Amino acid sequence: MATWGSRGLRGSTLEDMINRTNEKYAESGLALIQKIPTPITPIQIDKIQNQITLAYFDQKSTVDYIGAVQGIPVCFDAKECAADTFSLRNIHEHQVAFMGKFEEQGGIAFFLIFYTHKNLFYYLPYEILKDFWKRAKEGGRKSFQWQELNPEYILPKSHGVLVPYLEMLKKDLDERES
Repeated sequence: MATWGSRGLRGSTLEDMINRTNEKYAESGLALIQKIPTPITPIQIDKIQNQITLAYFDQKSTVDYIGAVQGIPVCFDAKECAADTFSLRNIHEHQVAFMGKFEEQGGIAFFLIFYTHKNLFYYLPYEILKDFWKRAKEGGRKSFQWQELNPEYILPKSHGVLVPYLEMLKKDLDERES
């Protein structure tokens, strides 16, 4: 059981950037994406500052974000990586299962990975993640390398949008249709 203040809040800057991007997309009428809060149970509260100082997560979360883009249901999770190797330990089995079921229902699932050492965002389609996941389950490497990724899914730099993932979502949709 994880406690608040541990690994769970590492990506708050990344989340802030995605939240601001989602606000911009909503203002433009392009998408309506919401952050899914992780339910917590407070253990200790600082009554002077009225602040939670210790808590545990009530349940496993599914994904970080869920919503719709131009009528298409989407869900995604955001991860950070500080090296060329991304460990699959950063992704949980229940997340992969949820994403699989989401896609079975006609939705689109993906990961946004911020490679901090490269200052690059990467759009990882669920289908590609599923291949890496299967390889690990079959006894293969429990990670994937930057070199294994399709460079066409690197998010372009954009003025006014911090994490411009809609262009890569369109590419993902186009590739599914062909």
